[in-house]
Amino acid sequence: MKTISSKEVYQCSLFRVTEDKAVDPKDGFEIERSVVRHAGSAVMMAVDDDRRILLVRQYRLPAGQYLWELPAGRLDEGEKPLQAAKRELAEETGYKARKWSKLASFWVSPGYVEEKMTIFLASDLTEGEATPMDDERIETGWFKRKELGKMIEGGKIQDAKTMIGFMLWDRLRNTR
Repeated sequence: MKTISSKEVYQCSLFRVTEDKAVDPKDGFEIERSVVRHAGSAVMMAVDDDRRILLVRQYRLPAGQYLWELPAGRLDEGEKPLQAAKRELAEETGYKARKWSKLASFWVSPGYVEEKMTIFLASDLTEGEATPMDDERIETGWFKRKELGKMIEGGKIQDAKTMIGFMLWDRLRNTR
């Protein structure tokens, strides 16, 4: 497929929206879509020495409720996912990690959103003071593996990045 036109129709501080048209040069098949353009996000799965997982709880306006989830944040201009992960973990929770490893990268909703999330495992943690943004009110909590698994199974965790991060970490943990 080859993009033959793209027109920006909306822009704000978090994302922009384009109206795009693509064509398959082989047979002329065309696709037209509105695309939410997003810089990408870094997700941090912070695990302490007792194998507890750090989650944040905050009100999510689109969901209309408070959600427990892995901390995450948008990549700033020119920032790599790991740089954003380190910055966001400190901002949202106060924690810093000495060890980082990538768990996965995935497209959030590739039918209309150009956002790629990268999940990092953060360990060997040191505590500090959180400095959340002015529009964030964040609560933190530590959860044992079994407890978090039950929260996911029981529908108390409804955030996809948290489910993906936990399930990958749990699977890797059980295959080593």
